[in-house]
Amino acid sequence: VQLQASGGGLVQPGGSLRLSCAASGFTLDYNAIGWFRQAPGKEREGVSCISSSDVGILYADSVKGRFTISRDKSKNTVYLQMNSLKPEDTAVYYCATVLDLRQSCFLGTSNYEYWGQGTLVTVSS
Repeated sequence: VQLQASGGGLVQPGGSLRLSCAASGFTLDYNAIGWFRQAPGKEREGVSCISSSDVGILYADSVKGRFTISRDKSKNTVYLQMNSLKPEDTAVYYCATVLDLRQSCFLGTSNYEYWGQGTLVTVSS
């Protein structure tokens, strides 16, 4: 079971990035997936999540209207499209997953079992 997060980088304020979370060794079809971030000196926080059915989607208030989570089951990959990036979005971003057939997803870290390594997003001019 392996999750690979990628797509981070340096972007100017107002710019965009798309993060990818690819799974290997198992299918994400029955899993909820969450995106989290951790800035230096801060706790890890939930950013967005998507349920196994793709019906349940949540966003943290700080990213609503700017970030979009989506899933491509044919590629066994979940994406986080991040637009209108702000310096306060700077953090290491992680994806996580758990086998969960419920219609809802959750933004708490304790709800997830498997974690990928992080990808660094830096928003700076």
